[in-house]
Amino acid sequence: MEVSLILWSLVALTLTGCTEKFPKRPNAAHSSKKAEAGTAATAMATKRTGGTPVLQHQNSPARDGLYIDPILSKNTASALRLDPAFIAKLDGPVYAQPLYFPSAQTPGGLRDLIIISTERNLVHAIEASSGANVWSQTLGAPVPREHLPCGNIDPVGITGTPIIDPESRTLFVNAMTTPDGGVTKKHLIFAISVDDGTIRAGWPVDVAESARFKRFSFDPSVQNQQGALALIGDTLYVPYTGHHGECGNFHGWVIAVSISDPGIVKSWATRARGGGVWAPAGITSDGTSAFIATGSTFGVSAWNDGQAILRLDTNAAFKRNRTNFFTPKNWRSLDTRDRGLGGTAPTPFDVPNSNPSELLISIGKNGIAYLVNRDRLGGVGKQVFAKRVTTSSAIAAIAKYESPYGSYLVFNGRGIGCPGDQPGDLTAIKVSPGTPPKVRIAWCANQNGLGSPIVSSPDGRSDAIVWTVGPADGTGPGTEGSQQLKAFDGETGEVLFAGGGPADRIFGVQRHQSPIIVNGRIYVVGRDRLFAFSVAP
Repeated sequence: MEVSLILWSLVALTLTGCTEKFPKRPNAAHSSKKAEAGTAATAMATKRTGGTPVLQHQNSPARDGLYIDPILSKNTASALRLDPAFIAKLDGPVYAQPLYFPSAQTPGGLRDLIIISTERNLVHAIEASSGANVWSQTLGAPVPREHLPCGNIDPVGITGTPIIDPESRTLFVNAMTTPDGGVTKKHLIFAISVDDGTIRAGWPVDVAESARFKRFSFDPSVQNQQGALALIGDTLYVPYTGHHGECGNFHGWVIAVSISDPGIVKSWATRARGGGVWAPAGITSDGTSAFIATGSTFGVSAWNDGQAILRLDTNAAFKRNRTNFFTPKNWRSLDTRDRGLGGTAPTPFDVPNSNPSELLISIGKNGIAYLVNRDRLGGVGKQVFAKRVTTSSAIAAIAKYESPYGSYLVFNGRGIGCPGDQPGDLTAIKVSPGTPPKVRIAWCANQNGLGSPIVSSPDGRSDAIVWTVGPADGTGPGTEGSQQLKAFDGETGEVLFAGGGPADRIFGVQRHQSPIIVNGRIYVVGRDRLFAFSVAP
């Protein structure tokens, strides 16, 4: 959305030009490991990357995945190459998207940092130009898969993408931990200095000890945290779901924590078992409200908060009326077949000259794209427009962008009715203005994997390039994906970069992963390694 673009451009100016105006960070409760300390840190490469910060999943509260970057163009995309000198080693698999914070005030001086969070509960701060490890922080032992009732991640540590508050220079992150080898499980919400990795005083927040909603208590053993965290004003929002396999008495939860006083914790949970908030993009916002999508519920005869788009007010409060929820008319059938809305977070965007013009879109596992009125979500079966757009289960993040020809949304999934008989597992839909606005397939392409797309543009409205990685879908042999970074023309789907040659291959990229763009460089995280691409001179 244009509003979020302006907001984050102002944040970028603050970070890159006025770092001395940030308040002093709070006293730290713990110390982090310093990979390059003292004189070693001072001797680190001082080449600066600069550029706009990447503070959250898909680079925006709206999760539109749009990056303004004048260096990357349709003419230069084919010259992209993996930087062989950039060696950034990590520890463990990574499902969380990387983040970027320029001008961090590290012990060795100002550094531009890529922040990586792993399933081993390690947070790494990587120097963006060299790949050197500046600091790392361990947030406790992760939980081995064998000590969980079900699941497909091993071990389980940090899964959901954290978020950075630029004003306090703090990273907020949820970690699943165990103090005794897996017998006891905890979900802990940490606040960490992005400058040196120290844990802020008053944190972490123990979710099981703090979260209560009506008759429900939070059981950390059956809950997982895999959706991206959100920050609206002074409130941190953290979504929860169950583990893969949907075992135990889990619910969809949203925990709201005051970042100025972490002792203030508010909670909301689905009334029925299930209804997890599990989409990779987690919680979205138009700058005022928080929006979530909930998944399948179990054992219900009446609607109990599942298969829905919900609006949450301050402190995760949900007012159950037609203004604040939408669920398809056939929600019972979707529950039974597990084909509902939970796989993609609702994306807010505007379509001028339409009625309504302020919209949300969510694509279900049933392949249907639902457009709803953002001002009044509509209740049961009252979408603005619905159309089946894919034969796939949509379960990754959506990217949204503008061009001179209209508004586009691109997602991982095999399109229905692709123009020119160009089938593929990456589909772009175009939203046309009207009363009501409508969607149609714009183009399809092959990314060969289950990645979440992002978009670059020099100005936010022209020359859009869709970037994506083809990671594994994790279902077994033969599903490894291409493990290649690719680029497509945002208006036509034409391949602009097909992954390069043998020297440009990457590995270990997990499903749903998004690359990020920083000042003409594209960073992709794999298992135990961060990769950097740039345009060859």
